[in-house]
Parts: sequence; C-alpha cells; structure tokens
Amino acid sequence: MPLLHRPGKPSLHYVIDDYTNPWERKPWVVLQHGYSRSSVFFRQWVPYLARHYRIIRPDLRGLGQSPLDFDPHQAISVEALLEDVTAICDMLGEPVHYVGESLGGILGIVLAATTPQKLRSLTLLAAPLTIPPATQEAFACGMENWQVALKTLGSQGWSERVNGATRFPPDADPALVRWYAEECGKSNVEVLIALSRVACKVNVEPYLKDVAVPTLGLYPTAGTVTRFEEQKIRDGIKGIRVVNLPTPAHAIQVLMPAACAMTALHFCGQVDGVANRE
Repeated sequence: MPLLHRPGKPSLHYVIDDYTNPWERKPWVVLQHGYSRSSVFFRQWVPYLARHYRIIRPDLRGLGQSPLDFDPHQAISVEALLEDVTAICDMLGEPVHYVGESLGGILGIVLAATTPQKLRSLTLLAAPLTIPPATQEAFACGMENWQVALKTLGSQGWSERVNGATRFPPDADPALVRWYAEECGKSNVEVLIALSRVACKVNVEPYLKDVAVPTLGLYPTAGTVTRFEEQKIRDGIKGIRVVNLPTPAHAIQVLMPAACAMTALHFCGQVDGVANRE
C-alpha cells in the first residue's frame, strides 16, 4: 500500500494510475476527494484520463486508507489539510493539473491562490466557497447540528440520510446510492466530526481574486450545495470556464463520471496544447 511518510505528520495513502506511453513523460493529474470520501470515488474517471496523464488519487489525512495515526480533534485544520495537498504535489516534483471535488476544490482554490507555481491548472468539481447555512442544516438531519447527527447516526447512517437531501436525485440508481453510503461509512466518525467543525468555519472567497492559473468549474445546475455561491466563483476567478451538468444533485463526480472526466481531459489538453486523443 503506497504511503507518503512524513516525520511528525500523518502518513498519506495514495493510488497511482498510469497507462501512458512509457517512453513519454506525461504531466500529473491530482484527483482530490471531498468530505467523508476517499480516492475510490474517482475510480470511474481513471479509464478516461490515465491513457493521457499520470493520475494520482490521494486520501486526505485519516480518510480512505490514510492511517489514523493522530488525534483528529487536534490535527485537523485547514492548514493541515493544505499541508497534505502540498506534500503530494511536492512528492511529484513538478506542476500538476489539480482536480478538487467539493472540499478538495476549496483546498484547491487556496493552493492556486497562494502557490500557483505548483499548478498547471485547477478544476473545481462541485466546489463551494463555504458550507452554507442551508447545507449545514441539511447535514444536521433534523438534529441539533451536524456534529450531533454524525455522533448519533454514525458515518454510514449519516451518509444515507444526506444522500437523499443533497447528493442524489430521486431517480438515482439505488445500488450506486447504497455503495456511496457504504464507502462513506468506512470513514472514522471522529475524523468526520473534527473535519465538520473545520468545514463549518471555512470561507475561501477572499482567495478568488488571486487565482491566476487556468481554471475549469464543473458544477450541477442550480446545485443543492453550490447554487448559493456559483456566481461569486464565476465573478471572482478571472477567465474561469464553467460547465453546468444537467442535474441539481451534488454528486456529479459519480453520477456523470464520463462527462466530468472527458471535460476535464479536454481542458487539461487545451492548457498543455495537446489533443489528448490517439
């Protein structure tokens, strides 16, 4: 199991998918997951991307297969999560195409604004600027707050409740929705509680004006989570290209993986000046 070991800091698990020509040195694409998720949620994207780019799918600290070798209530913060993302980029040793889903996109905005030399491009996948009050209310599942809901329902039970509220349309494949909840259910609930406290307070709107790398936005149409802030993102990032997918559901990553991955593939190709086709 590939792990990035860092003295005095949590280890990070990652998956590499590389089906590029071995005699060519293709750029890296970082696929960074969001809250309660892991690298496995980008699995459907791999066939579309890995022939043309070297792909790395990291797990944020304490999520996926990244070891819980730390106290989540002491070692999870925006700064710590940015350290994780930066460490992966530094390990690769060259500028990357960064694709950030939801919380992963929030981190990507800060990364692009503060260390643009690390990025070839930025793709925001259903990424908000904050966790808006309406979303926090949905995440509370009728309880006192988001954290109480997690503690009461557990990781999988909470995901099952939230899936219907924000992530999936009523006609979504039940097997997909069940798989999604089961995968989220593998996340340690204390990690999710600690991360939720951080997410409640985050606001990356001030960073938008400093994002100068080529940027793509892949968003739901009138998204259940992102509709509150999409216009701010459009106005705030100079030159951003936004593509809206035909659903309000937040989980476009798994609902429409081919459309998302192919759009990202062509965008990266435009940035690199290549066609990305055989």
